Formats: sequence, structure tokens, C-alpha cells
Amino acid sequence: MVNDRQLEVLINDVYEYHGFDFGGYSRASLKRRVDRLIQLDGFPDFAVFLSKVRSDAAYFKHMVEEITVNVTEMFRDPHFYKILREEILPILATKPFIRFWHAGCATGEEVYSMAILLKEANLLHKSLLYATDINPLVLDTAKKGIFQLRMIKSYSENYMAMGGKNDFSQYYTANYGLAKFSEDLSEKMVFSLHNLVSDGSFNEFDIILCRNVLIYFDKDLQERALQLFDDSLSKLGYLALGTKETIKFSSMQDRYEQIHKEKIWKKIK
Repeated sequence: MVNDRQLEVLINDVYEYHGFDFGGYSRASLKRRVDRLIQLDGFPDFAVFLSKVRSDAAYFKHMVEEITVNVTEMFRDPHFYKILREEILPILATKPFIRFWHAGCATGEEVYSMAILLKEANLLHKSLLYATDINPLVLDTAKKGIFQLRMIKSYSENYMAMGGKNDFSQYYTANYGLAKFSEDLSEKMVFSLHNLVSDGSFNEFDIILCRNVLIYFDKDLQERALQLFDDSLSKLGYLALGTKETIKFSSMQDRYEQIHKEKIWKKIK
């Protein structure tokens, strides 16, 4: 098990050798993921692992990919998507063009979920979905739009629970245990690397979705990310967070109103 002192040494060395700042990440979450990686890759002790991280750029890239990967699924929390479909999209539909930002998109399941919602609302043609992550490996998966067929049953159940209008199978082609989603969904997506810790705003969005990412950050880094979202959100735009995340107690809470009891906020100032 990595101890607190060793974790701080790792954080400092990663910043010194590679310029990558893990300083704002939750220590408990980071420790769990480092422990898992050391065990998974068969290092005899922390010192050998640290030496590899310092000296091997390819291994450092692998470490970042393993530590930053987030679990996701299509139409996760169906009630959240139901609110989007019934209450948020009809308002956004009045705009001539709609920009979405999925921050920390992981392997892209939620981006494809949104594209399906937009297609069924006849809004996909005038929408653009930006999807970003710090991890290039998961972005490659997201760009391909290919997911394990064994997961499709639960995705389909989530889709039906949020009020999906069609047969879910019309959105993908199944082959050799894989499901490839339609290119008319992915052609409205732009995937790119973006670090919420160090990168700035790159557009003005009508809705930003960053669900179950901030839970891995400490309070200071959460505040920094929320400020970035505020800078990137248009007036009367929407911010959607995960079930355990909030903007309450942040410096921007007075500029937003919460939609129902969902983790969706509308920018009113």
C-alpha cells in the first residue's frame, strides 16, 4: 500500500518530470488507483514504480491513462435524461444552433446518449457536441463509437426508462460481440484532449455536462473547474453535474438556479 508521504513524492515528481499536475486530485481516490496500478503491473515496491514513472515517458502515459479512466454508461440515471428530454431540450430548441460540452467524456457513452436524444427531438442537425477528456486512450474508444455488445441490454433498459421513442437497436450495428453506433450520430461530435486542471475555455456553450468527474478533485480544483465552466457557459445556459456533485458553497452559486432536484443548474446572471 502506498503511504501518504510516498503519494506526495509521486505527485511532486510527476509535476517536476512531466509537467502534469495531480496536486488537486482527491488523495483517497488517487491512492486507490496508484495501489491498483502497482499491483496490476507487478512492481515489487513503490521505489521501482516511481523510477519507471520518472524515466519512461511511455509508461508515464500509461499511468495517466489508467489513473484517469472513469466508469460510464449510456443513459446513466435515466431520470436525468428524462428531464433533459422533456424540459431542457425544448428550451434549447429555440436557438438557431446548440453547442454541447461533455467534459471528462471518458469512452463516450454519454455523448452518444445525448446524440440519440437530439436525433429523436429533431435537433441533431443544428447541434454540435464537443467531447473532451484528459485520457487519449478513452478518447480513441469514444471516436470509434464501438462498445461491448454485452452492455447493450442495460443501455437499452436505461433508454426505455428515460422514455426512448424507438427500438434502441436501430442506432447500432451488432457484429462479433461489438455494437457500432451509427455515423449519423458521431458526425456531429468533436473529440479532443482537454485538461480541466490546466487548460482554459475554448468556446461558449449552451449546456455543459461534467458528471462524476469532480468527485475525484479536491475542493480547490473543483472550484477551478467550476469557474472554467462558468466562463464557458452562455447566459441562460445549463450546467449538469453528477449525483454527488454540487455548485452549492462555490463562489458561483448565486449566479445559478437549480432545476428541480436534479443536478442541473441554469445560469441566470
